[in-house]
Amino acid sequence: MKPEDVGVQSGGQPVTVRVAARLRRFVDLVGAWGCWLIVPVVVFTCIDVIGRKIGYEDEETGRIYRLQGWLADNLGPIFQSTILQELEWHFHAALFALVLGYGVVYNTHVRIDLIRDSLDFRKKAWLEFAGLTFFMIPYCAIVIYFAFDYTYASYMINEASNSTVGLSHRWIIKSVFIFGLLVAVTSGIAAWLQVATILWGPKDLRFPLMTLDWPETDAKIEGKERVRLEDDYGLQLSDPAAPTDPALAGARGADGAGAKAAARPT
Repeated sequence: MKPEDVGVQSGGQPVTVRVAARLRRFVDLVGAWGCWLIVPVVVFTCIDVIGRKIGYEDEETGRIYRLQGWLADNLGPIFQSTILQELEWHFHAALFALVLGYGVVYNTHVRIDLIRDSLDFRKKAWLEFAGLTFFMIPYCAIVIYFAFDYTYASYMINEASNSTVGLSHRWIIKSVFIFGLLVAVTSGIAAWLQVATILWGPKDLRFPLMTLDWPETDAKIEGKERVRLEDDYGLQLSDPAAPTDPALAGARGADGAGAKAAARPT
């Protein structure tokens, strides 16, 4: 592939970079709104936990009245423990699904590798290209294929909770999972377009990266600012350098030996 194959235009960015940026904006939008699902997750979890712990015991009957029971009787069955717990994992699953791609475009997924950090920039790009081409995108596509059939069957049988007092319409949360995987594939395609531009585009071309850092940005680690605690915050995290003067080194050694002797019990 030659530089002109990526659609370089005079005075503008290549087509691949512009398409990747548009895909990233879509993933960013979904992830930014999906992050708000943490609010109902926290709210329902707190109501469930606190409602089951706060209560009082009737001295005459010995019956224990919980706050959760009062909420369910007076405000509606949504405050029943089973429904609250199912709402917790429904919203948590939706949160997880909708931010999968968000983590890709901001490079916040955990990477566990011992080789990649020691490679040069182009080798990292080749490794990223192989991972996106042969692993991430195909894997998500396969999961989407089977999940669609799984969701369709759930819709046809009107699948509901195994509990008689649980939630119905189980196909809704399964559909959200499919949508989240589609967003993840979109983020993978956006990153793939960027890496392809790096490998086969103009060498001097620069644009905001998602899963890599340009070689000249040595102040970052995987897109995050490198923090040097000793320099930025004045913290002493290591022993001071040994003195170069032999006399000072000998005196320091003598002081250390004297301190150890004083600390030794008699």
